[in-house]
Amino acid sequence: MAFSHKHLIDITEYSADDLMLMLETAEKFKQVNERRIKQVPTLKGFTVVNMFNEPSTRTRSSFEIAEKRLSANSLNFGGSSTSTVKGESLVDTVETLCAYKIDCIVVRDKHAGVPRKIADVSGVSVIDAGDGKHQHPTQALLDLYSIWERKGSFDNLHVGIVGDIGHSRVCGSLIPALKTMGCEVTVIAPPTLMPARPDVLGADHVTFDLDEALPELDVVYMLRIQRERLEGAPYPSLREYNQLFGLTRERDRLMRPDACVCHPGPINRGVELDSFMADHPGRSIILDQVYAGVLVRMAALYLLLGGSNDGFDA
Repeated sequence: MAFSHKHLIDITEYSADDLMLMLETAEKFKQVNERRIKQVPTLKGFTVVNMFNEPSTRTRSSFEIAEKRLSANSLNFGGSSTSTVKGESLVDTVETLCAYKIDCIVVRDKHAGVPRKIADVSGVSVIDAGDGKHQHPTQALLDLYSIWERKGSFDNLHVGIVGDIGHSRVCGSLIPALKTMGCEVTVIAPPTLMPARPDVLGADHVTFDLDEALPELDVVYMLRIQRERLEGAPYPSLREYNQLFGLTRERDRLMRPDACVCHPGPINRGVELDSFMADHPGRSIILDQVYAGVLVRMAALYLLLGGSNDGFDA
């Protein structure tokens, strides 16, 4: 199947076949990552700019590892040293970078819509690594991959997403991606952490009661409390949040025997999850998600840039 996309900005632009091709390609890259020498010449000669205008550890590091394992040349750009801090406009900065004859820009920004703006002016492939409260498509892909690997299929899966729904860019990509793959989705949060119009997210169900929802779920996806993005105090205390919406040892008994637990990281232990659930060997696939981040980002770069098959049979 040919891959027709140039950018990865809005997950809703991808069909179920597109998403499945991405996951299957990531699965093939898993073989590369389990070799002693974890590098292939697939993107040799390509140049990727990592423009991280917002702090990131996991996303940035996994993109950098993915690029190195594909033999791409990388330029890490962003932070307090960027020319935009010195007054240069975003458009001028992007045009300057593109004058170097680059092939792709991976961008993370606190403002929604920046990746689309860069795609409009750059002419190169653009990957959204998180923009404001809008989307985070590669996070959704690694979540899909981790769920698919654990469950073997998306058929009849019921996924519950718990926590800071209103401030989450993870939801902006994950919910439509799950729906595209045919999953049933429930969002679970206190009213103060729900958006004003939760129906626009596209979830099948909205509830404020975690204990009532847990027995119906095949996958429990715990969102990180976005403390740095919250305006005001939407709940009395972190302790009370944990009592009502945290996944704890006591709530383990409410879950289906084969239900798995996801989290985008980093975990606020004792808030979204206690250590029993975060480290549960039979339920937690959180570290699998971290590994999947490298695999799906390799797949995205490979498919978007149309790299060679040397050393990798895709």
